[in-house]
Order: sequence, then structure tokens, then C-alpha cells
Amino acid sequence: MDILRIILAIIIPPLGVFLQVGFGKHFWINIILTLLGYIPGIIHAVWVIAKY
Repeated sequence: MDILRIILAIIIPPLGVFLQVGFGKHFWINIILTLLGYIPGIIHAVWVIAKY
């Protein structure tokens, strides 16, 4: 299941984070990072999926 989440995190970073942790602080942080730059959003999403 983590492989699917990582693939979704590369395509749409907030979706990958949402599937892992829901509407928590990491989701909102990822939204902000994705708006500031696509790459920081991907890095944060993969980090959240790997950590949790």
C-alpha cells in the first residue's frame, strides 16, 4: 500500500499525505509546501509516508 501512496505523492502530494494521516497538520503543511513549490511538496509527502 505504501508504494501506491508514494506514487500518488509524486503525482499529487497532498493526496498522498491525506491517505496516510488524514486532515492533520502534515496535510496542511503539505498544501502550503506544494503551493510554494511542487518539489518541496513531493519531498514532504514522501517523508510523511515513510515516517508514518
